[in-house]
Amino acid sequence: MLAGKTILVTGATRGIGAAIVAALHHEGASVIGHFGRGTAEAQSMLGRYPERLQMVQVDLMQPEGALLVWQRALDLAPWGIDVVVNNAGIYVASPLGDASAWAEGWQANLQVNLQAPADLCRLAIGHFAERAGGIIINMCSRSSHRGDGPEHLAYGAAKGGLLALTKGIARGYGADGVLAYVLAPGWVRTAIAEDHIASVGVGEVTKNLPLREVTPPEDVAAMVAFLASGRCRHATGSTIDITGADYVR
Repeated sequence: MLAGKTILVTGATRGIGAAIVAALHHEGASVIGHFGRGTAEAQSMLGRYPERLQMVQVDLMQPEGALLVWQRALDLAPWGIDVVVNNAGIYVASPLGDASAWAEGWQANLQVNLQAPADLCRLAIGHFAERAGGIIINMCSRSSHRGDGPEHLAYGAAKGGLLALTKGIARGYGADGVLAYVLAPGWVRTAIAEDHIASVGVGEVTKNLPLREVTPPEDVAAMVAFLASGRCRHATGSTIDITGADYVR
């Protein structure tokens, strides 16, 4: 389904990102995976996929991080990039009661969860315009719609901004062949989720989930692979909830 496509995936070594790389690789894509930390995980992935996978390491907390990712990706794939998957994200608290933590939380969330993917979107749009089109898939959250808890207001705001950005891209650049999609997962079995499950118990987490289970990252990855295929062009601008009906718009 994806043979001949070159796809850039940020946050590629853990959780949803690692599952996305596996799904895209399985479908025949050449993948450039980005990671900030976790050199051991990156090396392990390169060992599992000795062909059609390359890795770049950049800290997206740097203001120029997205540009470095893009430049290094094009160095590895000078023939061009067909799809960008903005998956990298952080979940940093921004408590109201601590002015310093509040400011630091907002800065971190906005930089990694909104500014960096926005910068990559800008670079991708220019690149796609020269190639008669391309695809952007931005990983948002149910928090994009419903907000997040009091300790994580900045996270919800950043993800909400990313959702609005994606819709604007779809509307503004569709005529140039640029397709843009939002994925909005809920609880997914990642390291963050596992830490929370360990603290409160799986029963507490799943009791209000209609499917009574936390979403496996492979479900999210399968949707990324489908959207990357370009087989549903007229869904551009759509937000796809992957929450097991925990949050349904």
